[in-house]
Amino acid sequence: MDSLKSVFGVFWDFIEAIVFALAIFVVVYLFLFQPNQVKGGSMYPTFKDGQFIFTDKVTYRFGPPKRGDVVVFRSPKNSEIDFIKRIIGLSGETIKISAGKVYVNGALLDESDYLGLDVNTGPEAALGENQEFVIPEGKYFVMGDNREHSSDSRDFGPVVPSEFVGRVFFRYWPISDFGKTETPQYQITQGS
Repeated sequence: MDSLKSVFGVFWDFIEAIVFALAIFVVVYLFLFQPNQVKGGSMYPTFKDGQFIFTDKVTYRFGPPKRGDVVVFRSPKNSEIDFIKRIIGLSGETIKISAGKVYVNGALLDESDYLGLDVNTGPEAALGENQEFVIPEGKYFVMGDNREHSSDSRDFGPVVPSEFVGRVFFRYWPISDFGKTETPQYQITQGS
């Protein structure tokens, strides 16, 4: 009988450990971090198709999104699909695309930290060449780093933070890309 009690005790301890681990996983997944997979090449070369990333779901509860943050958000066209893009423009700012470059409030946005010199930011249907667009309050202008192959705010307009899943902060697979992601420090050059 004692051996049956000890087997049952070990089994019960095992079940408690599993339930505890699952509870921690659910809390972390629902409230803190979420794993995502990059699908497509719209953020190349910063993120590659098939990479696995962690998204921080907490940061924007304590402060607003910043220019340069890479965010995962629900597609404005289909809420079942998540997009990954970089925040380029903040609420109330004016965006203009001219000669393949992005201007914020009339000043050239230096994106050399993450875009190659040969990247051409072309206009899309919603935002034409040299057309100024004022970002409405409470919305953000997002773009993929692979500008010629990205469906982004040039196409579907600015994004509201309620659609954000969170801020990308870590790559974990493949292991060769393992590491923290950095938000660039921007230089904005006056003149348009």
